[in-house]
Parts: sequence; C-alpha cells; structure tokens
Amino acid sequence: MTMFLKSRRFMLASAVAAGLVFPIAASAATLTVMQTEAPRSMDPGDQTATYTAALLDPMYEGLVKRDTDLSLKPALATEWSADASGLVWTFKLRPDVKFHDGTAFDADAVVKNFARHLDTKRGLAASGRLRTFLDSVTAVDPMTVQFKLKTQYPAFLALLTTGPCLMVSPAADAAGTIGSKAVGTGAYKLQEYKSGEYVLQAKNTDWWGGAPKGEDQIKWTWTSEPSVMNMALQTGDADVINPFPSAFAAQVKANPEMKLSTTDGSAVFWVSLNTKLKPLDDVRVRQALNYATDKEGLVKAFMQGYATPANSPLAPVTPGYDKTLNPYPYNVEKAKQLLKDAGYPDGFAMSTIVQEQEARIGELLQAMWAKAGVKLEVRKMEGGVWSKAAFLDPAGKEKDNIGSSIASWSSGVNGADLQFRPLYYTKSASPAGANLGFFSDPKLDGMIDKAASTLDEKARNAIYVDAQKEVNEQAPHVLLYTKRDLFATRAGVSGVWMIPGGGIVVKDGKKK
Repeated sequence: MTMFLKSRRFMLASAVAAGLVFPIAASAATLTVMQTEAPRSMDPGDQTATYTAALLDPMYEGLVKRDTDLSLKPALATEWSADASGLVWTFKLRPDVKFHDGTAFDADAVVKNFARHLDTKRGLAASGRLRTFLDSVTAVDPMTVQFKLKTQYPAFLALLTTGPCLMVSPAADAAGTIGSKAVGTGAYKLQEYKSGEYVLQAKNTDWWGGAPKGEDQIKWTWTSEPSVMNMALQTGDADVINPFPSAFAAQVKANPEMKLSTTDGSAVFWVSLNTKLKPLDDVRVRQALNYATDKEGLVKAFMQGYATPANSPLAPVTPGYDKTLNPYPYNVEKAKQLLKDAGYPDGFAMSTIVQEQEARIGELLQAMWAKAGVKLEVRKMEGGVWSKAAFLDPAGKEKDNIGSSIASWSSGVNGADLQFRPLYYTKSASPAGANLGFFSDPKLDGMIDKAASTLDEKARNAIYVDAQKEVNEQAPHVLLYTKRDLFATRAGVSGVWMIPGGGIVVKDGKKK
C-alpha cells in the first residue's frame, strides 16, 4: 500500500528526529491527521507508498499538479508544449520560487532532480517508472527545461504529478539529509519529525502561491489499530482519519459530529506468488489458488462490503478496464483438480508475509485454501520489516522460504501503465520494482511496451484488455478486491479531498 504497496524504503534508525526547524506559536491552530502507517521516507522519490505520499504532499510540488476535479494544472511550470513527434517536451518554469532551505528553484534544480533518477547507482525506490521512457532532461535557459523521451508516452504529464517528479532541494539531496528532513517548495515546511511518533508541518509564509489556505500546522500520526483510529475520531484527538476502518463506517455515518467520505478507489489488493519457488512456478498451481479464493466472502468479512471482488489486475476506474472478465469464480473442486493435475493431489504447504493491519486477509485465505488442501503459514510483520522482506531478491526469498506477499497497488488516476509495469514487467522484479513474485512473461512485456507508446486511446485500451486476460491466465497474483476509498473527518473539517487510490489531500484543510 503511486501506491498502497509498502515501499521497500523504510525509515532509517538514524532518522530519530528532524528537530525543530521553524519556530511557531504554541497556540497555532493544528489539523491532526491519522493514517495506518508511518512515513517511509521524507524523500518523495525514494518511496512508493500511498500514505507516505499523502503526508509529503503539503511539502512538495512538481511541474504539474492534480486539481480537485482531477484535471492537470500548472504548478512549478507555468506552461508546456510538445513537438510534433511527441518526444520533446518544453516547460517554462515559475519564477521567484525558493526551496524551504532558501535555495532557488530553477532549470538547474529540475535537471538535478531528474538526473538522480536516471542514475542507476542511486537506487531510489521510484526511479524505475522514469527510466523506462525518459532519455534526458536539459536546461534550455535558467527558467526553461526540455525533456527528451525514448518513446511516446501518453501518460507523461500525469506521471509528472507523482513522487519521483516532485522537486526536492538539490542542496539537501547532495547533503544526504533529504530522507529524514523534507525540503521542497510546497505550502508547508517540515517543522518536526519525531520518528515513530509524529510529523509536524508548518505554513510556508514565503510560498509562491501566497498565504496557504489551511491551518497553521498539520500534524500527522499513525496506528495500525482500527479501534484506535475510530476512538481518535470519536474523541477529537484526530480531525482526519485515512483510511477509515470499514468496520466502524456505519457508526460514523450515524454520528452528526463526524463525516464519512466514500469514493471509488483504484487500489487493487492481491497476493503476489513467488514464481521462482516450487510449486508456485507451475501456472496450474497459481490458478488453483485463485479458484480456491472466495472473493465475495473476503469482501464481506474484511471490508464490510466496501470493496469489489477483483476480476482484473486493473481497478474499475482505470481506463482500459474490462468489466466482462470473470476468470476465477470460487470453485474448490476446480482448485483441487488443478492441484492434482500439477502433481499435488494432497495439496502442499506455503507461506505468506503480511503487514499487521492486513493480517486478517491472511487468516481468511488460510481457512479458504485449506479446503483445497493448501496449508498457508501467515507471517505477520511490522511495516518496515515487511518492506524489507517483500523486496528481497529471489535468493533472499528462497532462503527465507517466502512463498507470497499480501499487498496492494494503486496507479491512482495515472493510467494502466503504472499498474502493469511496476507489478508484472520482467525488469520490475524486486528489489528493482514491485514485481514481488519475479514474474516474467515476454508476451506481456511486449503488450505493456506497445500500449505505453500507443497514442490512440481506443487502440491503447484494446491492448490493455488483452494484457488483463494474459495476467489472469498466467496468474502471478491471486487477485482479491478493489477497495473503496474511505476517509472520515470531524463534522467541522472542510477542504480535505481524496485522489482515487487512497491519497488524501489536506493542505487546504480547515476546522471550524
């Protein structure tokens, strides 16, 4: 869990606290936000977790931004254009913008931001999605930059709104402190970062956009306990809860002092199967696990109905999604037959790793798969430990006997390529990307590449329909469900909104 899946980058032990950076009055009005996990990094380009991205959003900006209607608008760039080939893009930069450390935002800063992602030696968590199609970034003059693409990429502007394209201070990056001390250009600055406890952000009074609309401070806290999240909203200890636990949704809807917001989400939950381990290297075994999964039952038991059983690696809100697919209706007998055909008439044993807040998924699957003869060991892990284990290479996972990982991924509103490529592309195999099961299918790789450079939307979506069918057939994942986005606020909170996939935007949030 752009993304629900937990990033392989987790907070370093050395990042105990960033310390007070900017003094602020003790009586300052504060909007308190509680999420399910701690931030993975203060560097937006070195993490791919949805809730970390939400926390970083008030402090960082890209050349382009999403507006409340999800349209793309100018941010640190004031205008842009592409040449006839669609391979060369020119951006005019916003003048008189400074990073929070006082250094200038200009073309040189943009070039350095993208150079760190094109440098394979840096190993930043979010770089892969750029290196696939980005050839170079150069400064035309101090306030103009030019991007050269390797191939046409229809989702280029959308991608510029995501983590690796958010501008960090080159000085802070060079100093090696950006992972624990955020330095962007946004409406809020980092005030204090106390590892394991909270992040405090303060208004940037020098922001180029004028006086920020939100409260004086934004305080971020976190817990994996649904009951604690619910109680924090009830008592007013938190003004915003994201995501709000579906188990308490009815309770909040009935309380006039609180407000529950639900929207169609883009996060697809799944079990990534280690295709390098026997018997999961056999497609029949992977298909059997899909047939043995009662998705409807899972949605009712774990999500209280606030989810849709997954029939595709894409979410229904993603362009190209095919609603007609139904590859694996619940069928235990079919699962048993496939296991028998694969040489496992008595089933087999395997393991899965899961973060604490999603452990219930593992327990439900354990009971379901047992009916087909599969003995599932569920290993519950704290977020940082899970991230490290989930992004091990094949040898590391074989050594630890990690047969699968339970997680989710959201491409938000940024297109199907950012769902397919990180999860199923051969070169995205962990630790380089989020292909946690090391799945490799040259046929699918070709579809992903062809779709990414197809400008005609109808033709592109037709390729994605075929790609969905190929993923379903090869079954590298046990697809579970697409989650509806739920967040809750105190009744007097305004200006908070959600980007599909779970990314909450709070920088304009106000309390009565």
